[in-house]
Amino acid sequence: MHVLAFGCGRHNLVRHVLNVATTLMIRRAATTVFVVAASLNLAFALANVAANPAQDPQPKTEPKQKADPKGQAASLTGCVDEQDGKWVLVNNQTMAIIATLAADGFPTEAFAKYLGHKVNVRGTGSSDGPGSTFKVREIQTLSETCAAR
Repeated sequence: MHVLAFGCGRHNLVRHVLNVATTLMIRRAATTVFVVAASLNLAFALANVAANPAQDPQPKTEPKQKADPKGQAASLTGCVDEQDGKWVLVNNQTMAIIATLAADGFPTEAFAKYLGHKVNVRGTGSSDGPGSTFKVREIQTLSETCAAR
């Protein structure tokens, strides 16, 4: 009888070990499924954000123009860029051309040291919109970098 009890005990022990092993396998499988599902959800969310970037509210009004009562002297703010061999001032958010820059009282090559900088230029010019020429008398660096936000 003692041998029979030992045999039943071994059977119960084997069944218990199998139950524990099965339970662990089920938990690992459930965890794996959860991790894969979470990863796919994150991947789809990132793909959606990349495909549909949030639209920024209307950009700040740039260029900033200040004119005296005669309408001659003005100030523009933007980023210095070189396009088609000409120096231009572009909007730092939309990168649209604000004005073509012309040096007034200094060499045109001096614009090169401001390439890619956000600046405030003072001088004279027409305010006809993009493509207008602005004669720059003074340049003030606002930031050494210029990037769309």
